Amino acid sequence: MMGLLKHLDVFPPADWLAIVVFLCGWVGYAIFAKRHAEQRASLLALTNRIRRQWMYQLTFRDTRVLDGAIAQNLNSSPSFFASTTILIIGGLLAALSTGEQARAVVRDLPFTVNTSILVFELKLVLLTAIFVYAFFRFTWSMRQYSFGALLIASVPEATQFLEEKLSREDFADRAGTVVGLAAESFNDGLRAYYLAFAVVAWFFSPWAFMAGTLGVIYILYQREFNSDVLVALRAAQR
Repeated sequence: MMGLLKHLDVFPPADWLAIVVFLCGWVGYAIFAKRHAEQRASLLALTNRIRRQWMYQLTFRDTRVLDGAIAQNLNSSPSFFASTTILIIGGLLAALSTGEQARAVVRDLPFTVNTSILVFELKLVLLTAIFVYAFFRFTWSMRQYSFGALLIASVPEATQFLEEKLSREDFADRAGTVVGLAAESFNDGLRAYYLAFAVVAWFFSPWAFMAGTLGVIYILYQREFNSDVLVALRAAQR
């Protein structure tokens, strides 16, 4: 018990509060966004409807070259972010290996809080963990988009749906779900990127960390549920 209390003393109470706000805010917003989307369509939910409509219209086309090109283009975004994330993780690991020098650089920045080397490294570890999570989400999105491309390649010809009485709706549901899951994984990775900026504010102070967390969550909510592009997409669906 004494050993646990000794480790808890590494951070001041304000830092522990900031960590709790950050983790609860991230997890809580992810749960809230998924449930709230059932009542009020989010950007992801609305685009998932468009993806399902795309897959339905695909079954009427004899030539799917354009659809394959679109699927490849969708896969390029998570691929780019996955590559970028690897570079960021490498930079963070390099900073961890030279902790004292990195801490000296950050300490010289205006308004930053001077902390022990252990606390500074723990902050870097949290940032690294966030980007590792983002990397896994981006790479999983890439694989799911590849699965969606396979479904596009294997879709029967337009005449087969009539001759063999195949269900266009069933294919659209299955393929739309796969592509939608890929988009959801990509969205999770982007959300991690946004929240990583809140962790950067921790180097200035725990209060800046908490303010950054709440600010990022507010921005995420506005973009997912109140953005201009959401209004435009909703109008296009009418």
